[in-house]
Amino acid sequence: MPTERFTFPGHGGHDLAARLDLPDGPHVATALLAHCFTCGKDIAAARRIATRLAAQGFAVLRFDFTGLGHSGGEFENTTFTSNVTDLVAAADALAARDMAPALLIGHSLGGAAILRAAGRIPSAKAVVTIGAPFDPAHVTHNFGDALDRIARHGAGEVQLGGRAIRIGQSFIDDVKAEKLAPDIASLGKALLVLHAPRDATVGIDNATRIFMAAKHPKSFVTLDDADHLVSRPQDADYAADVIASWRANISTCATPPPPSARRRA
Repeated sequence: MPTERFTFPGHGGHDLAARLDLPDGPHVATALLAHCFTCGKDIAAARRIATRLAAQGFAVLRFDFTGLGHSGGEFENTTFTSNVTDLVAAADALAARDMAPALLIGHSLGGAAILRAAGRIPSAKAVVTIGAPFDPAHVTHNFGDALDRIARHGAGEVQLGGRAIRIGQSFIDDVKAEKLAPDIASLGKALLVLHAPRDATVGIDNATRIFMAAKHPKSFVTLDDADHLVSRPQDADYAADVIASWRANISTCATPPPPSARRRA
């Protein structure tokens, strides 16, 4: 299927690397997909979900947040708030192509960022979270004793998924200050919460709290035995199929651009 690769300026002016997967046939809607914490646009789950949705008529934009993957900038200098601003910039980049996103999808901390960004993306009609925390500060549970080192030195390395990632104290201060309940309650968009009951990284109680804080229309679907990263192909495919089927019942979600707006690589 056709793909367009391009860059757009993020919150700090650095070029952010993006990939826009386009459907071969009729365009149903445009989706903006936010990857999990410190991951990247090409992580297996993001790639698989985007490809599966594109096969079902969606144009899907995924990008590397500032300082990750092929994007510019230093991750150490980013925060949850800057991630939200990057998401808004991505939506603006789509709007400039006459493909403003109607559907917002966020995985893990990307899901929390999507919930915060949704109110700043007027074109969005529906929001999907996958394994998202109710409290952004939940991510610091994975930092262990590195929290003390970061506090002493202003930044420090954290081992995440077998990789050393440098985290700044500004990130920790920012996530601790963030409260999503008001954003969820005032979302004003259809919400689909996807979460695995056995998620060992972000417990399913987070999904319950997100769902309870939201107003209707809202839906809650479990991802059975999926892990937090939705690393098995069948789990990512299932998540994409659920999203596509759910969206089909949200009549206001589809805002297809004119045919001339589609760009193919």
